[in-house]
Amino acid sequence: MTTTAHTTLARSEAADLPEGWTLGRPEVADGAQLWRLARESEVLDVNSSYSYLLWCRDFADTSVVVRDGRGRAVGFVTGYLRPDAPRTLLVWQVAVDASHRGRGIAGTLLDALSRRVAGAHGIDAVETTITPGNTASERLFDAFARRHGARVDRAVLFPAAAFPGDSHDAEVLHRIAPLSF
Repeated sequence: MTTTAHTTLARSEAADLPEGWTLGRPEVADGAQLWRLARESEVLDVNSSYSYLLWCRDFADTSVVVRDGRGRAVGFVTGYLRPDAPRTLLVWQVAVDASHRGRGIAGTLLDALSRRVAGAHGIDAVETTITPGNTASERLFDAFARRHGARVDRAVLFPAAAFPGDSHDAEVLHRIAPLSF
């Protein structure tokens, strides 16, 4: 991938990011760091390291990673366009390194990704699923909706009984729309 995949953000766009950090599409080489961030989040479903490598290859256009001044991935948002609703960006996972949480980085990533995908694909909605009790994610997406003047509709997408075994909570769909960029 070219070096233009990661660009230093304008200060107005990256007010909550430290100087020298870069934001852009993930590269395959980021896969191991994304897997680590997901594992260390202690709230995300951690998929195989292989799936993060594939994600960075196959869904880079609908995902974003932020790197610190040393080039190390310290946060990401992964997503995809829903095949049956191609104007909807489904946000699959959001993670920020524990040492950088609480600084607005996840919101900056989500805003930058949605603007980029809207410019390329004309999205008008963002969806995600959140387990009950994950207040950090609920706050992130509620704040995103407020910043973009959209409403949030919630409905259980997958009840706990849909998952094998008894170790998974329900997944509540949060649909944020209408969006305009």
